[in-house]
Amino acid sequence: MDVVLALLVVAVLGLLVLVSASVRVVTQYQRGVVLRFGRLHGDARPPGLALIAPGIDRMHKVNMQIVTMPVPAQEGITRDNVTVKVDAVVYWRVYDPVRVVVDVQNYQAAIGQVAQASLRSVIGKSELDDLLSNRERLNQGLELMMDSPAVDWGVHIDRVDIKDVALPDSMKRSMSRQAEAERERRSRVITAEGELQASQKLAQAASVMATQPAALQLRLLQTMVEVAAEKNSTVVLPFPVELLRFLEHATPPASEAGTPAGVDGLPVPRPTAPPVSAG
Repeated sequence: MDVVLALLVVAVLGLLVLVSASVRVVTQYQRGVVLRFGRLHGDARPPGLALIAPGIDRMHKVNMQIVTMPVPAQEGITRDNVTVKVDAVVYWRVYDPVRVVVDVQNYQAAIGQVAQASLRSVIGKSELDDLLSNRERLNQGLELMMDSPAVDWGVHIDRVDIKDVALPDSMKRSMSRQAEAERERRSRVITAEGELQASQKLAQAASVMATQPAALQLRLLQTMVEVAAEKNSTVVLPFPVELLRFLEHATPPASEAGTPAGVDGLPVPRPTAPPVSAG
């Protein structure tokens, strides 16, 4: 009985070892590629439990998730002879697990090398202004360049983004001076346009005041109010010639005909011309 019990225990243990060696768990985001004696055996195994022949079959699990791969900064010379360093990030995923196992030795390293070569190629074909302001078109060009060889490996490039463009210090100073000059130009243009509009409005106001003397008087009173608000002790008030003429016509005649009335109704003496002496 002891021998039979020992053989039974050994058989159970052997069966457990055989089952554990033949059962594989494939997660939801993975696919299993089985090679039997080095040859592809069937299609890729779906998620769940997968049975293989222990010692005969070998399973390769392939991740089907989107992978984010940063591309190291690549130094290159643009088409307008500016040395820059550009780094990017690549988003890719596997769509054919059989190809990534059979057709390419290390598909992740291959994608990284293609990304670096494509980035250097884009730098050489582009100008500095395109790298700084037209990145969307360059990202699409990078995506097409990388997706062409990656499709043969069972990999699809979802997106490529240029992250940063590092410029030399001399180029940064030149661009800063250019931006400052551009802002100065815009400031002068805006100031000139403001002066032009102000002069047009002043000309319209002058034409209205020329036809309406009362408008000139109202403007004079408004100026007095604004000056008085500043708490000044001395106010210099200029009288235009039109106002003096208006007051002269509005003054009632004095007791003496032709003689203007002064303070307290007294006539104001008219100035007489000095006598002219004969040579």
